[in-house]
This record gives sequence, structure tokens and C-alpha cells, in this order.
Amino acid sequence: MTSRELVKAAIAHQETPRVPFHIALCRQVRDALAARGIGWEEFVDGDVVSIAPPWWGWQLQPDWYRPDLPTTPATVCGGGSYEGFFDALKASRDKCDKYHLAIVYGSHFEKAHFARGIENFLADMAGEPAFAKKLLNTIIEKNMVMLDNIVACKEIDGILLGSDWGTQIDLLISPAVWDDMIRPGEQKEYDLIHAYGKDVWIHSCGKIDKIIPRLVEMGVDVLNPVQPECMDIAALKRDHGHKLTFWGGISTQTVLPFGTPDEVRVEARRVRDLLSAGGGYIFSPSQGIQEDVPMANVEALLEVAREQKTL
Repeated sequence: MTSRELVKAAIAHQETPRVPFHIALCRQVRDALAARGIGWEEFVDGDVVSIAPPWWGWQLQPDWYRPDLPTTPATVCGGGSYEGFFDALKASRDKCDKYHLAIVYGSHFEKAHFARGIENFLADMAGEPAFAKKLLNTIIEKNMVMLDNIVACKEIDGILLGSDWGTQIDLLISPAVWDDMIRPGEQKEYDLIHAYGKDVWIHSCGKIDKIIPRLVEMGVDVLNPVQPECMDIAALKRDHGHKLTFWGGISTQTVLPFGTPDEVRVEARRVRDLLSAGGGYIFSPSQGIQEDVPMANVEALLEVAREQKTL
């Protein structure tokens, strides 16, 4: 099976000859590898190619970052080149038959609190819900235009949308508020992506167990990062693993920075075997690998990632 076929099979909850993997490295680790003459993409050589599409950002006056509601207009600016994006996708697909994932972090809820500041926007949601909803709806309207420009591209297999809804203790907002303010816009995005036959990948850090059944109902295909520090990954697999594919699950807070290479191998195999049973897993740490992870541990993780799974 090709890398693309492995990932598609995992998302379809099929057993595969090996578990596909997609491991991200932070910029400092990539720079350290480059200093040693090592290209990070070749070093990792996973089954997914992540590429950022053109997107948009804010151009806002200082009053947007103050507690009171802003009085100046919210203006935006686009970023990136569609021509460059499509050319890069085609060149990558011609080079390798890997799963190609368009990644959009800060897509909705985060885009709102980037505009206001997290404390201000949480206060807006509680005390000025009409303003908060209008801002969120505006974001979705602009997101839908941007998505519509890329979603038909045949080289794209899936699209990742990122917004952190949780802390390591609980959701940042109640499930009821999430249903009222976040869910409708997210559903529009998921439906558009699915309408073109692409997979929906969602990134949300934190303990978001309370809304995972909702994400399943909404049609999410892949959930990331699945943080073992605050989530029971065995329970997630038991309760939702027949419908959700998980990407992540290996701790970047404990075993990777502080364990020995042997401890990394043991934990990586444990998580892999648990979450990949019956398909539905893309092997990865719960976050991108940071510079506090010893290179020997990175190499141990990659060793397990490349192992052939015995069915």
C-alpha cells in the first residue's frame, strides 16, 4: 500500500500492514537538523504531507484588544498565493503518493479571540453574546470563501481546521455555549469539506471529552492531538474509536522529553497498539516535537513509527 492508501485505510477503520504516521517537528528542531545537514522532511518521512493554504488575518486597531467593545471596523487581509499553493501541491503529489493535508490552524474560535484577546472574548461570549456571535459568524463567512477556493483541488485529501476549545482541566466554555456559538459555524465548514469528498481533520488541545460525541455527530473524521496528560485514551478508543480516527496520543510532556529511548519505545508501542486496533489511528506525539526532546528519543520514536505492524 502507498502512504496515501495507508492513511485513507486508517481513516476508514481498516487494519493495515503498518500504522501510518505523521510527526511534526517544531522550527527549532528542524533548524537543529539543518545545522547537521539533515533535511527534516527526509528525516521524518511520514505518510502525510502538510501544506498551508492561503488564508487570512486581522488588521485591527488597538481598541479591539481592550475590554470594552471595539468601535472601529474589523478589517482583514489575505495571505499566501493560490497559484503557489496549487503548484506546490501538484509538485508534491508528482513526487510522492502521500496523503496531502491542507492545514488551517486558528480557523474559528481562535480567530475570534486572536482579534479580542482570550480574556476579552470569553467575557464577550458571556456578557455580549450578540457581538460574539456576529464576530464568529463573520469569521465563518470568510472561512467558507477561502475553503471554497481550495476544496475542489484534486490533490487535497483532507483539510485540518484548528481551534483550541479546552484546557487540561476542562472546556474553556460550557457545552451549551459551544453548541450555541461554535457548532453551527463548524458544521458549515465540515459539510463543505465533505461535499467535495475530503476528510475533516480537527485540532483542539485540551480536555474536550464533553463535546467529542458532538464532533462524531457532526462528521469529524480525524481528531488531534489526543493529549494523554488530560484524556483517557483507552476510554476514547473504546467509546469513539469505531467512528473517529485519532492522530496523536504520545505524551510530549513526559515520556518524550524526560524518558529514556527504551521508555519512549515502550510507550510509543503501547499507544500505537491501543489506538490502532481495528484501524482508526495515525501514529504521532500529541504535539509537535519541541527542542527539549533529546535526539535519541526522537530517533526511538521514529524507529517505532517505521515498524511493520503484525496483523
